Amino acid sequence: MLSAAAETCQAALDTYAQHDWDRPIPDMTWSVAQTVAHVSDTLLWYATDLAGGTRELSTMDLTVRPDTPPTDLTRTLNTFADVLARVIDTTPTDARGFHPYGPADASGFAAMACDEILVHTHDALRGLDQEFTPPTDLAHATLERLFPWAPEHPDPWQTLLWANGRRNLPGHPRPTNWRRHCAPLAEWDGTHPGNRDGTVKSSAPPHAH
Repeated sequence: MLSAAAETCQAALDTYAQHDWDRPIPDMTWSVAQTVAHVSDTLLWYATDLAGGTRELSTMDLTVRPDTPPTDLTRTLNTFADVLARVIDTTPTDARGFHPYGPADASGFAAMACDEILVHTHDALRGLDQEFTPPTDLAHATLERLFPWAPEHPDPWQTLLWANGRRNLPGHPRPTNWRRHCAPLAEWDGTHPGNRDGTVKSSAPPHAH
């Protein structure tokens, strides 16, 4: 799933590599290039956090240079997705890694990576006045793993965008308090964590988690 998400998004972004990636994205503080670079930052941090265990490892600064040519930015994204996938593949199923939302297992990191890739590709292409719709199975699997409290809706991609605070759904205003469930689904207590603790997720948490 992770590799498929990265390849899908690289292909979508590369189509518009000749456009101006310094353009700001509406309603965001990042440019197109900064957004794509942020995704790569996040993927490598996820690999480090999963390998490092439940204690936060904050001993390095990681920043992909957003002034890199667009096709190199997308290649970096795909490469770091492969790094994370290899860490996931060699991680025991009961292992956990640090995340601000609580210790995440390998499936949680994989789904969060897909969420970052898919949603930020949507953001980046919106900054280029383009639409992006990923394969339905990718959107559905990501939504089910990270947002089990999401309302029923026939379009999992639109629901995933809603869950990430990107848009309204009929009968459901755009959420302002939101977070992901990154622990195993068996540990979900049946409540909406954003409503429970008031955590506001409007941008990336520390070191691009």
